[in-house]
Amino acid sequence: MQSPTADLCLEGGIEVKGLHIFADLYNCPKAELLTSSEKLRQLCVDACRDVGLTVLGEHFYQFGGAKGLQDGGATGAVVLAESHLAIHTWPESSGATLDVYVCNFTSDNTRKAEAVYAALIKALKPRDVLVERVMRGRDLPLKKRVA
Repeated sequence: MQSPTADLCLEGGIEVKGLHIFADLYNCPKAELLTSSEKLRQLCVDACRDVGLTVLGEHFYQFGGAKGLQDGGATGAVVLAESHLAIHTWPESSGATLDVYVCNFTSDNTRKAEAVYAALIKALKPRDVLVERVMRGRDLPLKKRVA
């Protein structure tokens, strides 16, 4: 059975595409970056600014250690005019997850996204990485839907 909206098409539209990089980082020897939200914040903000992305804001949080036996991880996000960077660390597993997304609305920011990703990989030094790159976006409606 066909969806009731399947026969609708978009009229007009703008193309907004961008690169979204998802990465799982394993065996990171840089423990201080995994356990310090402040050092992680500085790394992420600097990486974005260094490549020319526009930092609008950031928020990072430090977790307590598990049962007081270890240092806790950190999580954070940098909000960009071009989109965002998010990172989460698990020092107990020597790992982190990373999410870098930039849109290409006013210019192609693909190289900037790759440069941010490379800077974080260089700093965290994971021995193993699983990474996916997805080109996001499709034509977005400008004004109306027509049947």
